[in-house]
Amino acid sequence: MLHQYIPAFCLQTDAESGMLRVAYRMGTESALRRPDVTALLALARTHTVRRLLIDMRTVPLLTVYDELWLGTHFMPALLAMPLERLVLIVGSHQTYHQLAIDALHDLVQPSIGFDSQYFDDPETALCWLTDDAPQVPALLAEWAGRTAGPARL
Repeated sequence: MLHQYIPAFCLQTDAESGMLRVAYRMGTESALRRPDVTALLALARTHTVRRLLIDMRTVPLLTVYDELWLGTHFMPALLAMPLERLVLIVGSHQTYHQLAIDALHDLVQPSIGFDSQYFDDPETALCWLTDDAPQVPALLAEWAGRTAGPARL
């Protein structure tokens, strides 16, 4: 199911696999919108997300302050969730994102209790995340057909 009530994100959930798929929507500004990231964490807790896919390809370049905020607020909240798997989609040209993600990963590495993987292809990432579940084609079709309409939970 697609959700679009957090302005900074396109969101898709699948209750059967406990999956949340996240893509950042670039707005007029190119800054990380922390209130929306906080709302995303609340949504993930509400839906008891066990499998999380974050597409980093549209995330704006993170400032040092964003990285500090992610390290002190986002990462601890992520670690407190009942995650089993985390997938990050990072384009092969996104060296800065890869370095920032690696630094955040290293910060919390001893506390990580879930499997995390990097992919550069969303379809392969979704297949791995869901163990090639039968609903993958429908999830991919739904995601491909998403619009900026006012879908709600």
